[in-house]
Amino acid sequence: MSSETPIDPIRFEVIRNSLVEATEEMASALRRSAYSTNIKTRHDFSCAIFDRKMRIVAQSFSQPNHLGSLVETIPRAINAYGRDNLSEGDSILVNLPYAGGVHLNDITLISPVYYGGVEVGYVASLAHHVDVGGGAPASIGAFREVFQEGIIIPPIKFVRSGEINRDVFDLVLAQVRAKRETAGDFRAQIAANNTGIRRMTALLDRVGPETVARYIDELIEYTDRRTKSELAKLPRGVYASEGYLDSDGYSDEPVHLKVSVAISDDGLRFDFSGSDEQRAAPVNSTYAQTHSGVAFVLKCLIDPDVPVNAGFYRNVRMVAPAGSVVNCTAPAPVVGGWETQLRLTEVMLKALADAIPEIVPAGTEGMICHSGFGGFDSYRNETYCFLETIAGGFGARLTSDGPDAVQPHGKNTANAPIEETELNYPVRITRYELVEDSEGPGRYRGGLGLRRDYLFPDHQASFTILADRERWGPHGLFGGHSGERASYVLNPDSDATQLPSKVTVQLNENDVVSYRTCGGGGYGPPEERDPEDVLRDVRDGRVSSTRARDVYRVAIDTEAWVVDIDATANLRSAVSGHREADP
Repeated sequence: MSSETPIDPIRFEVIRNSLVEATEEMASALRRSAYSTNIKTRHDFSCAIFDRKMRIVAQSFSQPNHLGSLVETIPRAINAYGRDNLSEGDSILVNLPYAGGVHLNDITLISPVYYGGVEVGYVASLAHHVDVGGGAPASIGAFREVFQEGIIIPPIKFVRSGEINRDVFDLVLAQVRAKRETAGDFRAQIAANNTGIRRMTALLDRVGPETVARYIDELIEYTDRRTKSELAKLPRGVYASEGYLDSDGYSDEPVHLKVSVAISDDGLRFDFSGSDEQRAAPVNSTYAQTHSGVAFVLKCLIDPDVPVNAGFYRNVRMVAPAGSVVNCTAPAPVVGGWETQLRLTEVMLKALADAIPEIVPAGTEGMICHSGFGGFDSYRNETYCFLETIAGGFGARLTSDGPDAVQPHGKNTANAPIEETELNYPVRITRYELVEDSEGPGRYRGGLGLRRDYLFPDHQASFTILADRERWGPHGLFGGHSGERASYVLNPDSDATQLPSKVTVQLNENDVVSYRTCGGGGYGPPEERDPEDVLRDVRDGRVSSTRARDVYRVAIDTEAWVVDIDATANLRSAVSGHREADP
């Protein structure tokens, strides 16, 4: 095709959507083939397609956290391994955190795509494996250096000419506890990549490699133009904010995060100078993780119809000092990097709240909130591991309440159903419910947090909590109150013991670990909330009548289930108190 031939808008959309749907089909193949609950049910994975220039051209919308990091991982891994060392039918495996990677559980499989004997691009799948070895089941323990966290995989050939490299596979499986699930999940990634290659080949067959390459170039330029156009609509200025993680897992010293966001004619620039130096503790975000958080925030600020590819990522601009908790260097531990990254997302959004209040919500759960445990399953006669992340409250918005019990922002994973969890693992979920009065009160209230209790009825287990929010709840905005803090409790109905948010404990038979996650922050003064909305929340068991009276200044007749209008007017004439806000 001549380069002067005009771009056909219909063909443009067909090719654009064919690429996206190819990644979605990859995701479907991975999800349906996987063994672990974390991948097949919770969807803790992502898939993407890159062109020959190693530019991302399409991605599935599974985990926004992963997708911004894949942009860093794939070019670095291919360049490090050497593209000349790859042939048709090969795939390389990598989880190296400081060279475009993230924490060790997130392992990426990269496969070249050939057409007519010529390399035309790459497909990649990234999945969070339930265990990669290390000092605690599920590989999320709080350790001092990365070597204690699990197996570290530099770019290495995992599939050769369509066959798994058995020596590499055996070496990897020897390091992990959940061998059956891990082996199945790796094969599922291979199936996903093979699906992507087939779909890419079918597209190339239909329209030809030159046409596909030309339209990819136009797609990337189109996305860049649209992204810049959207960013040009934002108010100019420099906006700053700070935030903290409660602790680093070893000391009680909070982890300080700082951002300055400059909006100019050149777009947005996020500067994290002033954030704490990296710690010998599990709270360090890699460059790729921080890059992913910036990309997520940027995507939130523009038209959702704008495609996400290399044209979009051109506009992700940030300063993240090397050796800091937002861009750690070896051998800093990285397992809790997503906890830091998600809180960093909150800090970035908070900085923009005054500039664009119609878009920015109040504080959300703001943590991944890992739950990981393992032991010996006598029924299956094998060592097992389980990992999930627990939902919490989303922040209220300008015109609406925050959703209850969701996995916010780039986290975006799904619930692990009780039935599936109990069927496949030797654990019982004895409580799974919303936490009353956990919301951040406001004109619009934050979402409620979640309680999830794990009982281990017939064996001893190792249990790791890797979370946060035990010291400060999510911030409110414009007079809204903070959400309630999270708490983690051992044996809540007997000899209750408060557990820290980053700890590994050894459990005896019949021990229970209880998570109570935080609620989202409120938006606007709570005494301005519609009394009928307060009444509905009380009737639904989300808010107590005492809280309705003392915080929202609404008097509820709980026998007739109506608002006492006169008493409410009297209450609202007084000044309501405010709880301590998230710093």
